[in-house]
Amino acid sequence: MTVTSQIPPPASAALKVSGVTHSFGSKTALDDVSLEAPAGAFTALVGQNGAGKTTLFSLITRLYNNTSGSIEVLGEDVRRSPARALARLGVVFQARTLDLELTVMQNLLYHAALHGIGRREAKRLAAAALGRVSLESRASDKVRALSGGQMRRVEIARALLHGPAFLLLDEPTVGLDIGSRRTLIDEVRRLITEDGIGVLWATHLTDEIAAADRVVVLHQGKVMAKGTPRELCARAKTDDVGAAFMTIVGEGERPAPQKASA
Repeated sequence: MTVTSQIPPPASAALKVSGVTHSFGSKTALDDVSLEAPAGAFTALVGQNGAGKTTLFSLITRLYNNTSGSIEVLGEDVRRSPARALARLGVVFQARTLDLELTVMQNLLYHAALHGIGRREAKRLAAAALGRVSLESRASDKVRALSGGQMRRVEIARALLHGPAFLLLDEPTVGLDIGSRRTLIDEVRRLITEDGIGVLWATHLTDEIAAADRVVVLHQGKVMAKGTPRELCARAKTDDVGAAFMTIVGEGERPAPQKASA
């Protein structure tokens, strides 16, 4: 992608990660990670496989406990106030979690029940959520009958059901064809524009980044760069985001300079 358009001013942070480190045994998965994702904007968390993106999402959503640093969702600390923080999040994980043998509506109603939403209200919210991802006509279809892209859109509808202000999407386009990828990205960007929802979109594909996005480059558990595509390209002395990403990641591969011996 060549960067040419103007960048809007930054918005207030909806997600704030400060000084988070996490290890699995002797392996450090995240090393002093800090980042912010604004409300009402698309933030791309870009990294190769194994960079630590999924580990970070697991900490944000409390699948893992963060024992260092802090994570806040719209001002709520996920460790001190997990229920309030998570109530403001909608999440789409990389692994698909829909029940293939249930209908689209049944999947959404089950999710609503987990949130303590009554059945009548759940039906209303589910229909509205499906409308927001243009799948209201598939409510009675079994999930098994949907395409991969449509399943992802159902997962987004499910994530929107309880009215979150911020969405986490972990590699949501994995396994999708080009057309389905573009449809899904367009749907998410429309939610940002029309509803003001903030998004943290984890990906290893730099062609999913637009010029107005915020970008965080994660490599081997460390934040290597943060900024707009224009700023990343300026740092790497290129006008292509993909080339900028590879240059920045390459900086992380270089050995630390050795001090001269006395």
